[in-house]
Amino acid sequence: QSCLGRQQLLAAIRQMQQLLKGQETRFSEGLRAVRSRLSTIHASLAKAAPELPAPSCPALQAPADGRKFGSKYLVDHEVHFACDPGFQLLGSSTRMCQANGSWTGQEPRCAEISECSSSPCQNGGTCLEGLSHFKCLCPPQWTGTACQYQAQTAPPAWSVTDDPAFSRQPRCAQIAQTQQCSCDPGFHMSGTASNGICQDLNECEVYQQEGGPRLCAHACVNIPGSFRCSCPAGYVLLGDGKSCEDIDECSLSQDNCTSGSTCINTGGGFQCVTPQCPPAAGNVSYVKTSPFQCERNPCPMESRSCHQAPKTISFHYLPLPSKLRTPAPLFRMATAAAPGRPGPDSLRFGIAGGNHRGHFVVQRSDRHTGELILVQSLRGPRTIHVDVDMAEYLDRAFQAKHLSKITVFVSPYEF
Repeated sequence: QSCLGRQQLLAAIRQMQQLLKGQETRFSEGLRAVRSRLSTIHASLAKAAPELPAPSCPALQAPADGRKFGSKYLVDHEVHFACDPGFQLLGSSTRMCQANGSWTGQEPRCAEISECSSSPCQNGGTCLEGLSHFKCLCPPQWTGTACQYQAQTAPPAWSVTDDPAFSRQPRCAQIAQTQQCSCDPGFHMSGTASNGICQDLNECEVYQQEGGPRLCAHACVNIPGSFRCSCPAGYVLLGDGKSCEDIDECSLSQDNCTSGSTCINTGGGFQCVTPQCPPAAGNVSYVKTSPFQCERNPCPMESRSCHQAPKTISFHYLPLPSKLRTPAPLFRMATAAAPGRPGPDSLRFGIAGGNHRGHFVVQRSDRHTGELILVQSLRGPRTIHVDVDMAEYLDRAFQAKHLSKITVFVSPYEF
């Protein structure tokens, strides 16, 4: 009986295997049919769908009096521009197509090169355009065709010059049997009534003598019938015709700093700086972690002198005008705790070194911040160094010290 039951069980298992095999075959056939159907649908849709155009930017034209190089307007393609001889390029010389369909940079244009565009007038001279020539109007104490020579004597109170533009014939009229003559604004009558001439009034000297309002932030230049303000080299005259604004040579790439040094804009110029970490001494050594910061290498546990040395040394550069009104806050130091670690509960600030330390004080502005304050005015041009340190304490125990080495570039001018 047990033998019979075993045969029946084997027969049932074989029947189940045959059933599963049939199901597997039908499932595979169904998958093939579905895959074939999907392929057919995909092929028909691919034929019907239009091919999407590659992303591109609007077409660019060559500027007037200039040329364009590059005819592809697809993403990441560049177009270059140049101007014909006698013209200078304003705007971007190279523009690249961006993924959002717009060009980088600014639209270029070609401007005619003028005699004054090369700034031929030195020492704050004002360039006047003429027909195929230029003329420099020089500030006081400067002379020469390009204001390149220092005058030996101060200019006279009234303009006396060989230039006919500074003297004119008066306008005369016969009124009631008497002749009355007058001059244009900016000129005054000189000489006798019978042979008088209108001579230019030097507004720069007149206002200076009479103690009137200051006409110009820097230098006043007398011109026929009026005056013009000029700025020293490194500055540009603002729209009010009086004030001077510093030119940022660094952002305009007008500096000559070599690779490895950094350009720092100063009043009327720039400085190329290359901060260096202090050399290793004993157990104390530093590594440069950024162009303006050094960090101390880990100290041996037993080295007290290493732990007392500054943990970080940072370098800072401040341009200042001459004779700045004091007190003037110049620089702030603050602390920040690392995530998961308690910050210091007290800080101590101090001036650690530098020249002319008597010009500065350090005071706490809040619980976690200290300020370096200028308390004695500085007259430029000069360069001053001051070192400020910040010590951190936790439960009255010294934690770390941070040193900020500050360089102050004082310009020769008060603007």
